[in-house]
This record gives sequence, structure tokens and C-alpha cells, in this order.
Amino acid sequence: MPKSVEYYLSKGFDKAAAEYFANGTKQIVAVVPSDNYTLIISFDNGEKRLYDAKPLFTKNSVFNKISAPDDFRRVYVDSSHCIAWDIDPNIDSETVWNNKLDLCPDSCYIDSIPIT
Repeated sequence: MPKSVEYYLSKGFDKAAAEYFANGTKQIVAVVPSDNYTLIISFDNGEKRLYDAKPLFTKNSVFNKISAPDDFRRVYVDSSHCIAWDIDPNIDSETVWNNKLDLCPDSCYIDSIPIT
């Protein structure tokens, strides 16, 4: 049985996270990159959401390794339903785990906006 929004708020979650978890988590099923460093993410409930990835590219961020437009466009959904990029596309990130950068499906949902 899912817990209520009030339960998650009492545990220190912000309102957006509390509402998300109270309504059940979602899985990412597809991702499409845009030229302006945004992602259109499709979830298993049929919803599509716009995620702005530009804030990931701060000074000294690990995500700067994929800041070139061609590298950013190599985004995919990994076997754990996370948004992912291989730092070196010639290395299998399922074998060499530190070759992959990824984003949690929960934060992708919470930090994105619905596309209508």
C-alpha cells in the first residue's frame, strides 16, 4: 500500500517528491535528445516530460565529459531504466561501470515538466 503525501512530507521530502512517491514511481521507457540540451522522456504511464539538462554542466561537473552536442545526443535508457551516456562509446558500460553517467528515473520525473 502506497504511503501518503503527508507521510513523505513528514520524512523531509519536498512537496514535488512527496507527491511523486505517494503516487507511485515511474519507469523511463524512451528518451529523445534535443539540440538545446533538453530531453524528452517517455514514462511507463504514457506521460512525456521535458527535462532540462543544462544545469548538469556546471564547472568541474562529471557531466562536462558529455557536453559536446554529439556526445550529449548519445543518450539512451539503460537496463535499469535510467537516462545514461557512455563516456567512451567504444567501451561497454555494462562491463566497465565507471564508463557510464546516469540520471535516476525518479529525479528525471520530479525535475521535469509535462509536455502537453
